[in-house]
Amino acid sequence: MDYPELALHIAGRWRTQTAGGQRAVVDPATEATLAQLPLASRDELAQAAESARRGFALWRAKSALERCNILRTAAQTIRDRAKTIAQVLTLEQGKPLAEALREVTLSADIVDFQAEEAKRLYGRLVPPRVEGILSQAVTRQPVGPVAAFTPWNFPANLPTRKLASALAAGCSVVIKPAEETPGTCMLLVRAFLDAGVPPDALNMVCGDPAEVSSFLIDHPAIAKVSFTGSVAVGQLLGEQAARHVKRFTGELGGHAPVIVCEDADFAFALRNSIAAKFRNAGQVCASPIRFYLPRARFGEWAEAFVQAARALRIGAGTDPATQMGPLAHARRIEDMQRFVDDAVDRGARLLCGGRRIARPGYFFEPTVIADAPDDSRVMRQEPFGPIAVLQPYDTLDEAIAAANALPYGLGAYAFTRDLQTAHRLGEALEAGMVGINHFGVSQPEMPFGGWKQSGIGQEMGAEGLLHYTELKTITVGVPA
Repeated sequence: MDYPELALHIAGRWRTQTAGGQRAVVDPATEATLAQLPLASRDELAQAAESARRGFALWRAKSALERCNILRTAAQTIRDRAKTIAQVLTLEQGKPLAEALREVTLSADIVDFQAEEAKRLYGRLVPPRVEGILSQAVTRQPVGPVAAFTPWNFPANLPTRKLASALAAGCSVVIKPAEETPGTCMLLVRAFLDAGVPPDALNMVCGDPAEVSSFLIDHPAIAKVSFTGSVAVGQLLGEQAARHVKRFTGELGGHAPVIVCEDADFAFALRNSIAAKFRNAGQVCASPIRFYLPRARFGEWAEAFVQAARALRIGAGTDPATQMGPLAHARRIEDMQRFVDDAVDRGARLLCGGRRIARPGYFFEPTVIADAPDDSRVMRQEPFGPIAVLQPYDTLDEAIAAANALPYGLGAYAFTRDLQTAHRLGEALEAGMVGINHFGVSQPEMPFGGWKQSGIGQEMGAEGLLHYTELKTITVGVPA
């Protein structure tokens, strides 16, 4: 597999040489350097922001139908290039190639859906209540140039969510992908540009994350900020945006619970739980973490869960036999070890895993912990890795209370064969997305977002598009 020469797209030009220096992009499966990523200087960031200002004037002037057609062409272009994009994604991020290909094709579906929604940014007419007023209309207009920041765990899906919604609404974008995984985003940006998005309407920059985000949020050309990442960083960027009274969407971290009810099909629940927990090595914001199990069947579940976790084939994502790839970078290995050590030190039982795998690359064993105390780090903070925590419960009320106990509410899941229980759990679980008897809560047609500290606003679905618009009231009266 070949990895491309990296470039930034600034003010209508692809730039392989920039004034901000370079940093290495590393294959997490081998620790080998794939390429050098050019980094933008402050002057180049300013050029990108000003380019977005010019691009907004051009792009918003196109009709909704024109934007729809261009974005649908972009979606097809992504599909046509899916295999190449997926290979680059696997090389720089590590996930198995089959997962990468699914991510890219789903990204094209996201673009398709939002393209169609561009034609449905409806307003409404309100009957006048005052004599002499001819019409009263409420309309939606694009908010303006957007600064979009995305992490490394889904290098195709997460940039696409922001690009598709912003462009469909008529906004221009300056996107900053993670410096660990820039190649995938670069290929996506090429697809949008090749489809007909004006060059000034789509800029891509990289650099020191804190410096880039601070500069772009402060820049007067930027009207909206969209961020996906950790709660801590999201809080910081939200504060920066609020100081300038700029619109902010934050899709932040979670700590998803899974309640397995007494009447659940245990084999079905376990099979799906293993796949969801260790997908992308657990580096998923809505990944299941806390599994609440009936005490009477706790031992049975734990034994089967551990057996399935140990049986997973670990390796490079380029190997078709691989079921779980590496973590994204060395920092994740160190953090996983701290989670495990803290839990064990506080009295939790380590049922399997808990160590780095002795081979090149950032590989960590699938890890299962039981009976973790509530004050352990793994029960309070998102591990964002291949760690599952198994906890027994005695009553469903107790399980629901434990599931809702944390200040996060992105995803939550449950398994039951009882329809009444399914509806009860759907209502009672405090999360932006609840999956009953499955984990597939992220779909192009559905809004993706969290409650509590897990975020502000939504992405995808018709609701996601609305966050890139402003409301305007227009009234027209009879001239004197």
